[in-house]
Amino acid sequence: MDRREALRLMGCGLAAGAALGALPSCANAAGYMSEARYYDKLAGLKVRCQLCPKQCVVGDRERGFCGVRENRGGKYYTLVYGQCAALNLDPIEKKPLFHFLPGSGAFSIAAAGCNFDCKDCQNWEISQARPEQITSATRMLPNDVAAGAKRYGAESIAYTYSEPVVFYEYMLDSAQAGHRVGVRSVMISNGYIRPDPMKALLPHLDAVKIDLKSISEKFYKDYCVGELAPVLETIKLVKRSGKWLELVYLVVPTLNDSDATVREMCQWVRANVGAEVPLHFSRFYPNYQLKKLPPTPYETMERCWKLAREAGMSFVYVGNVPDTPHVNTICPGCGKAVIKRSGYAILERNLRNGTCRFCARKIPGVWA
Repeated sequence: MDRREALRLMGCGLAAGAALGALPSCANAAGYMSEARYYDKLAGLKVRCQLCPKQCVVGDRERGFCGVRENRGGKYYTLVYGQCAALNLDPIEKKPLFHFLPGSGAFSIAAAGCNFDCKDCQNWEISQARPEQITSATRMLPNDVAAGAKRYGAESIAYTYSEPVVFYEYMLDSAQAGHRVGVRSVMISNGYIRPDPMKALLPHLDAVKIDLKSISEKFYKDYCVGELAPVLETIKLVKRSGKWLELVYLVVPTLNDSDATVREMCQWVRANVGAEVPLHFSRFYPNYQLKKLPPTPYETMERCWKLAREAGMSFVYVGNVPDTPHVNTICPGCGKAVIKRSGYAILERNLRNGTCRFCARKIPGVWA
């Protein structure tokens, strides 16, 4: 029995409670349903989900792979609309987004479920749980999400922690509600979504961060229960849309950290979305089903940074490593720091209207 099935059977009430307080809560969070978008009705009361590349065929009273979308009598429903499994006010740098409103707050929400089952998942208690297991979920409908962001002074709503693709309807409606009150939206995602729903979503987003987990199809199959090609297509689609894009590569020892793999990934990024897309290398820590692997050595993180720079990437960062200088945004023109950081904190800004204060070179991003 795998972990996903064990969680389903346990019904053990895993939860990530709200961290902000004074918000409406719902003890029976899983009791709310809304009809899902992007599915086809099939014979025999079956449906085929068209939201993500898995395209699950789901029988009556059954759920798709994500565990949060259920067929009831030939209609497909999302079980997590308005149900926050996690709710926090985060620095935008935590997402991580370094070229999008640096120093601002992100009103961060998540719902249960994911369309991957990554063996190295850092948030598996939420992503691999069923809605009914999140017994302390916070009930927040889209207008509540927008109002909460305004109340706490956040400049954006971040759909994060688990996988926002599987709470697509909630994300889309919340993004629209946010825009109505002047709050932007950022999607923090694995990128595993079909083109049509992504195209419909993009006009309501302001930035997207995608985890590019490897450049290997085998890695995606063996360690994510997914596919590489749709993720690459989503990355290109976001870039073509003009929305702000940043990428994260979690460096897992012995699995995706070889020079050849990192170099190939960087070359693909540069060739397909450009050298100026920010690329974050994140340090792996043992978790979930990969507890026997060690944390990624500091030397490996430094090597990945150097390989990316040698491949021509302009903005390369290193995360989950204390006291690294590779959290600063360096101007490719003069080599000086236009943004100095310590962890998630902004120490110094040297930008003027999106250009370097020292040499006037344009620094791509969303700065105001």
